[in-house]
Amino acid sequence: MCIAWAMPSYADDFTIGYLQLEKDARYSKKQSFARYLLGSLGRPYAGAEVALKESKFHASGIGATFKLEQVKGKDHAALLTSLKEMHAKGVQFFLLDLPADAVHEIATATKGQNLILFNVSAREDRLRQEQCQAHLLHITPNYAMLTDALAQYLVFRKWKEILVLSGQGADDLELNQAFKRSAKRYGLDIDEDRPFALGNDPRQRDQNNISLLTADADYDVIFIADTQGEFARGVPYASIKPQLVVGAEGLAPVAWHWAWERHGAPQLENRFEDKASRPMRDADWAAWMAVKAIAEAVQRTQSRDFTVLSKHLHSEDLVLDGFKGNRLNFRPWDNQLRQPLLLATHNWVVERAPLEGFLHQTNNLDALGFDKPESKCKF
Repeated sequence: MCIAWAMPSYADDFTIGYLQLEKDARYSKKQSFARYLLGSLGRPYAGAEVALKESKFHASGIGATFKLEQVKGKDHAALLTSLKEMHAKGVQFFLLDLPADAVHEIATATKGQNLILFNVSAREDRLRQEQCQAHLLHITPNYAMLTDALAQYLVFRKWKEILVLSGQGADDLELNQAFKRSAKRYGLDIDEDRPFALGNDPRQRDQNNISLLTADADYDVIFIADTQGEFARGVPYASIKPQLVVGAEGLAPVAWHWAWERHGAPQLENRFEDKASRPMRDADWAAWMAVKAIAEAVQRTQSRDFTVLSKHLHSEDLVLDGFKGNRLNFRPWDNQLRQPLLLATHNWVVERAPLEGFLHQTNNLDALGFDKPESKCKF
């Protein structure tokens, strides 16, 4: 008797692209040395890898397995070329670990194409406002969400008089503007807004002396707009008045913190630390969440058709578990992921926002960031 053995059938890859710059100033040794609360401790690719391992069965229903293809480019143009080459081979979902200008450039160049981009690390508000794109989904929270969360807590504690210390870089100024918007929204009073300058230039001595910067002002709290973290770390315990420091140092609004102990968070934190040998930060969580969003869409729709998956990702039917206690999905007016935020020190989570009592007519998570009536996004 002759027995015919069938050749095994191998599942097709469902490839997810991952784009990053070879040299990204946000992950420089100088930035890592600062180790401030809003900064990353390393590249977030490990977060995507953890999610890939967790999602290995999600694509089995369509006869596929998920795969990550990481691309490092020397500049925006090189990354765009790589994206186009991958897209020509059938890749339609891309994670972007890129600065805001690169995200905007790539999103603009791919407008109208059958692909979806996930922003995992650029917080700038303009990407969700004037520069928004229908195929660009934002996982990481924007500045407006972060400062709204912080403003809610300050109002809750009745600490309403604020001294703002702000750097003069473009990102610092954007964060400063976001906080001013939040202060107006929630009724905080900015007593003064004083610029600081880094460096040893004697002509700028008054702008980098913390004692001088914090003197002769009436305030409950010091808010620091410092996206580099180098200045902020020297402010606690150095101000003239012994007041609290928030923003880039002291108490900070974050998407993720290693000390969050609820909703299964310690299990995710442990898996990430086993992979990366460091604590998880915001961009790591965002990369993890982006892969999980794709996997959830594939599993829920049992399809790999781009139109079907895109429709599900943009719909209210999307249900994502970010281990922060709420059902997460994307806002239809600007593609920002709805999510609670954590208010944390270096080693503890003090509170979760939105805080109790800060309500929204349809979804309390929309109390953080740009609500539909104030959105400038036009898809």
